[in-house]
Amino acid sequence: MTQPTYQTDALIAEDIDAYLDKHQHKSMLRFITCGSVDDGKSTLIGRLLYDSRMIFEDQLAALESDSKRVGTQGQEIDFALLVDGLAAEREQGITIDVAYRFFTTESRKFIVADCPGHEQYTRNMVTGASTADLAVILIDARKGVLTQTRRHSFLCHQLGIRHLVLAVNKMDLIGYDRAAYDAIVADYADFAQSIGIEGFTAIPISGLAGDNITARSGNTGWYDGPTLIEYLEAVEVRSDANLARPFRMPVQWVNRPNLDFRGFSGLIASGSVKPGDEVRSLPSSKTSRVKAVVTMDGDLPEAGAGQSVTLTLEDEIDCSRGDVLAAADNPPQVADQFESTIVWMDEEPLVVGRGYWLKLGTQTVSVTVAEPKFEIDVNSMDRLAAKTLHLNQIGVAEITTDRRVVFEPYEQNRTLGGYILVDKLTNRTVGAGMIHFALRRAQNVHWQATDITRDDHAAMKNQKPRVLWFTGLSGSGKSTIANEVEKKLAMMNRHTFLLDGDNIRHGLNKDLGFTESDRIENIRRIGEVAKLMTDAGLIVLTAFISPFRADRQLVRDMMGEGEFIEIHVDTPLEVAEARDVKGLYKKAREGKLKNFTGIDSPYEVPENPEIRVNTVEMTPEEAADYVISKILPLK
Repeated sequence: MTQPTYQTDALIAEDIDAYLDKHQHKSMLRFITCGSVDDGKSTLIGRLLYDSRMIFEDQLAALESDSKRVGTQGQEIDFALLVDGLAAEREQGITIDVAYRFFTTESRKFIVADCPGHEQYTRNMVTGASTADLAVILIDARKGVLTQTRRHSFLCHQLGIRHLVLAVNKMDLIGYDRAAYDAIVADYADFAQSIGIEGFTAIPISGLAGDNITARSGNTGWYDGPTLIEYLEAVEVRSDANLARPFRMPVQWVNRPNLDFRGFSGLIASGSVKPGDEVRSLPSSKTSRVKAVVTMDGDLPEAGAGQSVTLTLEDEIDCSRGDVLAAADNPPQVADQFESTIVWMDEEPLVVGRGYWLKLGTQTVSVTVAEPKFEIDVNSMDRLAAKTLHLNQIGVAEITTDRRVVFEPYEQNRTLGGYILVDKLTNRTVGAGMIHFALRRAQNVHWQATDITRDDHAAMKNQKPRVLWFTGLSGSGKSTIANEVEKKLAMMNRHTFLLDGDNIRHGLNKDLGFTESDRIENIRRIGEVAKLMTDAGLIVLTAFISPFRADRQLVRDMMGEGEFIEIHVDTPLEVAEARDVKGLYKKAREGKLKNFTGIDSPYEVPENPEIRVNTVEMTPEEAADYVISKILPLK
């Protein structure tokens, strides 16, 4: 194996302090390698680490030993082993998880993410690409443009990566054939143009042999472009472009160490800021001027994109974590409904209408996703009809947040345009999204304030509004017990209203069926109605199966603190089925009634209900008395 040809700066031997200072102020480029399986991504990164002298002697010795034991290059060094660290990756010779590696040259520092090529690990590739400035898309010169080449190129384009390198790898295995290289580049250019990629840089390389990686290769005399490392050192990084954009800083923390200091800390997403600049806090739209730009090492005359700072303001304005400080004369938008591209990353499919957490910058809000407008077939770029999204699928859908968020389109600002979706129950990251634009109705529909408030309505009725949410299997006795509770409350001169599941489906929700999505929408609508009734000062009783915890939590989140009382009417399935007053279980068992809770659709038992009643041990009247005894002491 020949030694690396990349030359280090002589300054490192002459003046180490000067060298370290020079190193500290180098720019940073984040990039990914992607493409199909066995295109040589890990080998390329290993070669970059080796040639830039970023491995120690003991690592080199271990690499040489591992290469002979589990490598794929005979007695030669298998550079892929520098990156593929999981046992399963070494056994199969594939990349499974995203592997991040750091290396540096005399001109720039780099963080490279080695992304898996297999389709089933597409979500891992999205994770790596989400923070990258550049993508190196590898193609095996023997195979040409493959499905995963197209898939990863499309994802890179969707994720806002504008610098693409088409690295035609393994040129040594086709005898450095220029005609084959030109044909691959032309094929890829046609595809790139079809999906909106405006330009890319093609380089013929061999990751294993080192051709055109750090030094020009004599084997490709017909190629007169840059080597890979030359291009990586010269390309513009995103932080440079972000400096030219308007100032935006999501507030991560309100810094209040003592009574005399109040600052707003965060990472500047774009633009620059200096003392005296007028800034606007969103979504409140309050304005002030910057008094100082504070850091641990002292105040700065100016700070820009990529720097973490604390800003103190001249005025005491309301600003907290999740708000965004921005240029006062050029602020970002605020809305609660958007069109968005969504990449689904979970084994469980998207449930339309279910509440998820949306994390955008430092903002966390509840969000629901509408039925996708279409799914994108990344192989053909066709738009396909879709009711939901499954693992690794990409679609376009409308999303609605429970309150306004500060945003910019993803193509303008990744920080304020890109988000993740988190399952409320499991805390798993289930999706990633890119905002296109706010829906017009989100900006034209405003909440109309009224003079008589919900507190006024409650005071007139001399009671605290509540929602008594009865949940349980069909036949558990929800409606019967809720009816008994309402009668007892009426005798106590309480103002109530009972919303029953069957009754609601005769009117408001008669357009809904019993699929999972329809059940979720059924509960969402009931929650909105119940909230309006509590605004009127009423005690609302609801009797619904409401089988999913996430949907009950969605309604709880709509209400004020302490207003939602979950009452689990706890009846075993065999008891509820034995009652079968409406004959529904019999029909479900015979296959005549689909999606019936307890038979072919799940019921998620409440984990921490405020009240639990056992209808096996209690009569409906006893259960009602028990509920009354629990809710009356509540304030």
